[in-house]
Amino acid sequence: MTDHLPPALLEACVVVGVPADKLRELFQSSQQGANNNGTPDLLDPEVLHVLAPPFVSKEHAWSDVRPFGKRRRSFIKKKRERTPPRIVPLGEGLVCRRGGGSEDVSVPKDIDLIALPQLCFPGGLQITNEHREEQFHFLVFTDLFGNQTHGVVMQCPRPIMEGKFFYQNSHGSAKVPNLYSAYAFCIISKHPYYTALKDCLSCLLVQLRTCRLSDLEERVKEFAAKLALVPIPPPGQLYLMFSLRPLTIVLPSREDKDRSAVDLDLHLPFLCFRPQQVLQVLSCLLQEQRVVLFSADWAKLTLVAESFLLFLKPLSWQHPYVPVLAQGMLDFLMAPTAFLMGCHVSHYEEVATETNDLILVNIDDGSASTSCSETIEWPEIPLAAADCFTQRCLSLQVHFDLRQCHSATCSDINEQRAQRRMWQCNLNHDIQRIALELMVNIFRDVSSHLNYEHRVFNSKEFLKSRDSAEQPFYQKVLETHIFHSFLKDRLNRKMDAFTRMELNTRSEAQRMKAMLENPRRPTMQEIQARRSSLMTERLPSSLSPAVALRTPPKAINVFKLPEFPASLSFHSVQGYYSELIQQLGKAIFYAQTEDSALLARYPCFLSSQLPLFTFSSFPFFLFFCRYYYLRGFINTLCSRRLEALSDFQNLYKTDMAIFPTQLVTWLVDSLQKEERQQADRRPELKRLILKVTTENEKPLVQPDDHVKKFELPKTHLQQEEFVRCVQESGIVKDVAIIQRLFDALTVGQQKQVDPELFRVFYTFWKETEAEAQEVNLPSEVIDQLDNSECVYKLSSCVKTSHGVGKIAMTQKRLFLITEGRLGFLEIAKFRDIQEVKISSAPFLLLRIPSLHIHTCSRTEVFEANLKTETDLWNLVVKEMWAGRKMADQHKDPQYMAQALTNVLLMDAVVGCLQTQGSIYAASKLAYFDKVKHEVPMMVPKTTSEALKHKINPSLNMAETQTVHALLYTPGQLSCTDSDRDRNPKLWVALSGGQVVVFDAASWSMLQDCIQVGASQLKCMVGLNQEQVWIGSQDSVIYIIDTRSMSCNKQLTEHRHEVTGLTVDNRDHQSSCDGTILQWDSSSLKVKRQFKIDCDCLTSIQIHDGALWCCCGDSIVALKKNGTPQRRVTLPDDLQGVPSCFSSFILVQERGQLWTGCTNSGELFLWYTKDHDTPFKRISLPVSSGVTCMIRVKDQIWVGCRGVGGLCDGQLRSQVLIVDPESQVVEKELQAHSDSVQSLCSAEDRYVLSGSAHHDGKIAIWKVE
Repeated sequence: MTDHLPPALLEACVVVGVPADKLRELFQSSQQGANNNGTPDLLDPEVLHVLAPPFVSKEHAWSDVRPFGKRRRSFIKKKRERTPPRIVPLGEGLVCRRGGGSEDVSVPKDIDLIALPQLCFPGGLQITNEHREEQFHFLVFTDLFGNQTHGVVMQCPRPIMEGKFFYQNSHGSAKVPNLYSAYAFCIISKHPYYTALKDCLSCLLVQLRTCRLSDLEERVKEFAAKLALVPIPPPGQLYLMFSLRPLTIVLPSREDKDRSAVDLDLHLPFLCFRPQQVLQVLSCLLQEQRVVLFSADWAKLTLVAESFLLFLKPLSWQHPYVPVLAQGMLDFLMAPTAFLMGCHVSHYEEVATETNDLILVNIDDGSASTSCSETIEWPEIPLAAADCFTQRCLSLQVHFDLRQCHSATCSDINEQRAQRRMWQCNLNHDIQRIALELMVNIFRDVSSHLNYEHRVFNSKEFLKSRDSAEQPFYQKVLETHIFHSFLKDRLNRKMDAFTRMELNTRSEAQRMKAMLENPRRPTMQEIQARRSSLMTERLPSSLSPAVALRTPPKAINVFKLPEFPASLSFHSVQGYYSELIQQLGKAIFYAQTEDSALLARYPCFLSSQLPLFTFSSFPFFLFFCRYYYLRGFINTLCSRRLEALSDFQNLYKTDMAIFPTQLVTWLVDSLQKEERQQADRRPELKRLILKVTTENEKPLVQPDDHVKKFELPKTHLQQEEFVRCVQESGIVKDVAIIQRLFDALTVGQQKQVDPELFRVFYTFWKETEAEAQEVNLPSEVIDQLDNSECVYKLSSCVKTSHGVGKIAMTQKRLFLITEGRLGFLEIAKFRDIQEVKISSAPFLLLRIPSLHIHTCSRTEVFEANLKTETDLWNLVVKEMWAGRKMADQHKDPQYMAQALTNVLLMDAVVGCLQTQGSIYAASKLAYFDKVKHEVPMMVPKTTSEALKHKINPSLNMAETQTVHALLYTPGQLSCTDSDRDRNPKLWVALSGGQVVVFDAASWSMLQDCIQVGASQLKCMVGLNQEQVWIGSQDSVIYIIDTRSMSCNKQLTEHRHEVTGLTVDNRDHQSSCDGTILQWDSSSLKVKRQFKIDCDCLTSIQIHDGALWCCCGDSIVALKKNGTPQRRVTLPDDLQGVPSCFSSFILVQERGQLWTGCTNSGELFLWYTKDHDTPFKRISLPVSSGVTCMIRVKDQIWVGCRGVGGLCDGQLRSQVLIVDPESQVVEKELQAHSDSVQSLCSAEDRYVLSGSAHHDGKIAIWKVE
């Protein structure tokens, strides 16, 4: 279980140098003049000493601190097995062992002591006649599984005399020798804290320069033991600080658990290379070439290599990575696989001469070439993305001194370091944003060629969508391991920094285009951009180099660790941990206190079914969950298991993303009998233990991370296989459309599709798509069309009533491109068409079929002699006409997009069948034209006037989903694209725990799927525009962060499904079993709990301090103490039938209580001020039950379930508007073909209604 514990800063401290006996021999030979030629002697360095935690002997009961974990491999046994240089006995050099001279030295696993001496002295260990300055360099060790360990090495030259290191200090002096050797300190850590560990070694160096020889061993051990006490900060914006005199050291945290900490200067590559060379190196890494870095400074190799790999994120290097190669390791460069390695610049010519196909990067002179030529001929990064990156890099301020010219000189070194650290932190953040932007620009369009349901990436179609100049680059990248890993994350819908930037930087045009599932065709704007070679047009406006990248400030808190104990005894270390736990407790208390004071200005939340928990959007909240993490870790080290579990229980509530599941599992399993009994008496721990135990009992399900490439079928396809195959091909996702396509392709034959027929159909579809990409329209035509229009169909040259030309179709109109003198003539907009029919025109002795189109904008009829194309064009124009009418009447643009898809499928069916019955087969796809003739299409005037728009939250899903809940969160309507995250949002809860988010300013989709559990979501409520609480059928409250669009928090106190949440100055939540919890929003603890005696509690509201509960067969008002003060029961005629209250509205100023029932087409009005007045019934037209109600201004909006069965396109369910004063139904709004499931108000300007899965749409209504 050691792997599951958050590691301390120190993994091991290794001392490498020359053994004392060899030093004695060298000294004696130098005295005898054995080597007088002045050439430095090269020696083989050896491991002199290994220090690894824990540093307290077992008799002090430290066996309880880390009782789990694999046994450390013995250092001595390792030496015997692999015969490395021997271990120097204690007293003959810089050697000390833990626990006595006879004990085996244990070293952490994954540390190869055999190669370490060479890496500590990569240029060789020399005996010299001159003193050299101390030098630092950095190492990275990678095991077979890709796990990395990091090392920081300090080489300390020291004079030697008579075989021992010589020190001169205040206690004495000696003859100055003329021989110098060196030893190296290597600090090994699981985390890449290069700057922090270098600072730590610098502090050790200060002590080594002044200490006695006899004190040296103890100083080194004390130094290592102190670092072993330093924990690693948890992911997030909480840094740790500790004092190691004379410096103050800061450990930055990881941004999230999937990233590593960044503790180096990321601007180093920009000081060494121009942006163009940086792009060349990144291009080679993306293509997985064999890259070698060169420098005369060993430290630069690792720092620059690490920087380049960080620039690639979220793509991760999957191949051998050795940033520092010692002289004896150059044969590694002969490896046939891709790699990233580094070696001394003195080997440049040798490597370039003896190896082929290497990318040689000289850090010292800022050049990049291949071993075969002086230039890199590999494909370059796409020009648009490269230009944007270059422009961004030019704006970076990479010189700290220039920044400080106007500032006073700091007299305190730690203050100066703090200023430098803050500047570097901000610069690193800017560089990471620029590098991430580069990756987004390169791979932005990958997601549009993914099929998430079947985990397919259509690489061929993605390549076809790239410019010809870019295709060589993408051809190589798409075959790499790093891209394959990147694809897995995209198919898993990973909400990482890449996804967030890609979503946030979409232009409004891209967002609106994503709202409609249109087949891929170039827009007029794209055609114009291609012609004018404005490559930057390919980037979204928000990522244009002219637009500055917005870098929101990140609140960072620094927690200072206690001073290290004076001694390393068990009691001193325990005292240190106790003080640390105490300080963390104070930090949690102050954070919650400050948080509570801030929250007092804001409303809290009430919930009807789950416990409600409130979190502050201020920095205090962001940090105290990290304090729980740290305190839980320290409590675990101190064997305080119950306290550790309590901390992790609080962490589970506040941030699931960093919850240490495996560590908590071990803690639960290791509880003693008495501890388990105590835990069972604490409800919160009992729930945590139950959850952990339950999760462990579940069978381990391996995540599906495979990625498929689309392949044409080789066997006959039944309908189910046909649907899957079409979805994988990327042609269309909608199951209903694919089923109609299946019927079209199997007309008059057995209900299965031949693989050859599918191949012909697919080929025709793709060829048509490719031809559309190459369409060459005259400039005069392009100028007449809207920027968003695309040409989807083009006829052959035909004779028309307006001359000879080609008929073209866009999603908006038909137009004629005249021959001879090229020109544009609009035939008709689809919404203006009045009639389409086929007639015959005389031609010599024949009569040729022609298409007649009559419009309201022209008196004359447009006639086109389309010959054999007439029947197909007749189907196409009628379908587009019907789709446009449906879209206009229902205010739903998706109808037009579906009609367009139907039309293109008709064209492909006719093209691939080539039979007399092909037109009849294509007519199977004429869905909207069929609906127009079978179902009245006219939308009532009242509905048309009130309906503003319709949106489809299931757009990116294979089947429509039920809209279970809606939530509108306010924002700023005037925000620009760069401030889009401040816009108001619409949150939509769909089936299967899926949440979709829309920008409520433009109604474009912001996030297509946030997964919160797998059960039905029952209710939603927002807090401070920073979090959204969602109650689920699985009895959990999920909390979504509105900025990151991720769910990292859960509340699990309820035992039954959560049916409602509400907002007031207190926090209540209720479960369907009648349990109601009142929460303290600052401490996240239950203040009160009571239970209503009812069959099913479905919702809860607060009015004037009273808690109103919808309890199925009654509406109950509770006092503050939970005792009922009034109960309203079902009318007598409904008590004997399966019916219950579904919702209620309290109009206090009128003393009215409005209720609706699930199986009654009536509203019931009760009078709250006069209990003796009988209730009143208000009949609802064409309704079989009430599903939901809300109050907007002085109106009551009622969502109903329709009467009768479902029919395609027919409006069966209504939204009714009731006037509380006149108590009559004012308006009947019809917009859904399935029952209305949810209603919500958008600042009393709009009302939004969501429907069940047969319709699955959201209607947006204007409020008068």
